[in-house]
Amino acid sequence: MASHRKPRPRTAVVTAPRAVIGLTSAALATVTLLSESAAAAPSKPEPSVQEVQAKVDALNHQADTATQRYNQAQATTGHQRTKANALLNQVAAGAEQLNATRRTLGEYAAAQYRTNGLGPTATLLLSNDPQAFFDSENLLKRGAAQQSKVLTRYEDQMAATARQRTQASQSLLTLQNAQQKLDTDRRAVQDKLRQAQTLLNSLNRQQKERLAQLQAQREAAARASAARLAAASHATSSASYATKAARAIAFAKAQLGKPYVWGATGPNSYDCSGLVQAAWAAAGVTLPRTTWDQVDVGTRVAISDLEPGDLVFYYSDISHVAMYIGDGEMIQAPHTGAVIDIQPVTEMPIYGATRPA
Repeated sequence: MASHRKPRPRTAVVTAPRAVIGLTSAALATVTLLSESAAAAPSKPEPSVQEVQAKVDALNHQADTATQRYNQAQATTGHQRTKANALLNQVAAGAEQLNATRRTLGEYAAAQYRTNGLGPTATLLLSNDPQAFFDSENLLKRGAAQQSKVLTRYEDQMAATARQRTQASQSLLTLQNAQQKLDTDRRAVQDKLRQAQTLLNSLNRQQKERLAQLQAQREAAARASAARLAAASHATSSASYATKAARAIAFAKAQLGKPYVWGATGPNSYDCSGLVQAAWAAAGVTLPRTTWDQVDVGTRVAISDLEPGDLVFYYSDISHVAMYIGDGEMIQAPHTGAVIDIQPVTEMPIYGATRPA
């Protein structure tokens, strides 16, 4: 007998069209790229040569300011070290005087111990020579008065030595703080100079050539401005000042080509304030160490009245100084990586000028 089986139902297999598969893959790829782009930090555009120049100028300016802080801290440290040494010498001398007075008191104490066994009455009764006894009593009284003076001196010396030790301790603490500030300012200068050098090292050959062109254009503009300034100026100083200025300028010119080194005062290298300080010292005029103090020496003069020997200060924070040598030019120790040279006096923003003698 024939069997009748029901047909087994077939499972339907759905196949996506090729177009749909391709579209899905493209969409996934797009989503992946978008997510990767969103995760990545946006790249910064490379700075232009003008921006690099402005940044280097700013860093050199900041290094100049930090150098003046360093010079100031160095002068403070030197002064404080001298003061501390003087106080320590006073403490040592006071200790010697105190020990000498202590020895004298010890001698008095030993003498009293040896004669303290008998009172004055018993000593008189047992004495073979009463007159000698009375003489010795007078000596003892005078000795007691002298002993009292020595004791008073000892107490005064003790108090003075204590004060000197306190002053010496405070001075040494001030010296330590000054040394720490000196180290902080030193690191600040080094950091600014390192940043400037790193920025310059990042330039390619074409950028360096463009940078040199920009510097030449800027110098040409400064020379034109300085020439106009020189043409408009007129002499007002004395013959005595002109003589001293000539000596200072001669000294400064003898340093041409020597390297700028921050914190240096010669003879092999200088920073800006160190150069003008040494130059005017050669003319017999003493200037302080920093630009911030040098600007207050002598007489202020208008830029239109500049004469050879005058000091010209730059930037609003008075962080750079040069010496005017006439014809719109100044001599200066510029910045790290450069040497002492002659440039237009209008090369940088001028703060003011002084006539130091």
